[in-house]
Amino acid sequence: MNKGTLRQILLITDGCSNSGESPVSTATAAFKNGITVNVIGILDDYQTETSSGLGEVEQIAEAGGGISQIVYKEDLSQTVQAVTRQAMSQTLQGFVNKELSTIFGREKSLEEIEPEKRGEVMEVVEDLGETCNLQVLILVDTSASMNDKLLTVQEALIDLSINLHARVGENKFAIFQFPSKRKTIDNVLDWSGELTSISVIFPKLVTGGVTPTGPAIREAMYQFGKLELGGSLYRGEEFTEEG
Repeated sequence: MNKGTLRQILLITDGCSNSGESPVSTATAAFKNGITVNVIGILDDYQTETSSGLGEVEQIAEAGGGISQIVYKEDLSQTVQAVTRQAMSQTLQGFVNKELSTIFGREKSLEEIEPEKRGEVMEVVEDLGETCNLQVLILVDTSASMNDKLLTVQEALIDLSINLHARVGENKFAIFQFPSKRKTIDNVLDWSGELTSISVIFPKLVTGGVTPTGPAIREAMYQFGKLELGGSLYRGEEFTEEG
């Protein structure tokens, strides 16, 4: 099986979108184009997981074929790593299930395979998780309420880069913030193999404004085309609504 490339958007936010198109519809479009959308919602100390404003976190991730988690900021680092890894495994298992459908001539899930063979398949999934190429675009909500959370986000992303460093496959990361004064999203860190340099960049981020999550996800989609074409921003045929 070709190791291929897994493409993920990791959205980190502390509230619901309040400007522009629905983030659920743009997450659906991303998933149709082979980009998984994972979402981490950050709670304030006085909030609970059922607090208003974070209800769409699960909806966005479900539409984007990804993983969602709602956490307090002290648990963010561990959660970012777990969500990224879990999303990789989920995506790869989906690929394996498609291969099984081809082999058996019908749709057959991993759970239907006899236990000894199931273990072999899971070994393949784990091996692919270490050898496939990984592209993660981190989309950080920098609306006003995120001001006291950005240092924690910075630390979590550096930990993610270190945690994935031992993988055989190539890692590529990019960081974008939203909202932006002039554009939907702003480039914080262009595609790179590691995130350690963000310790210089993150303290300079300015928070404020509305939360246009839907438009931000759509703009994030185009950045994968930019990476594939070696730097020239591409829109159009590569990303379609129909997939």
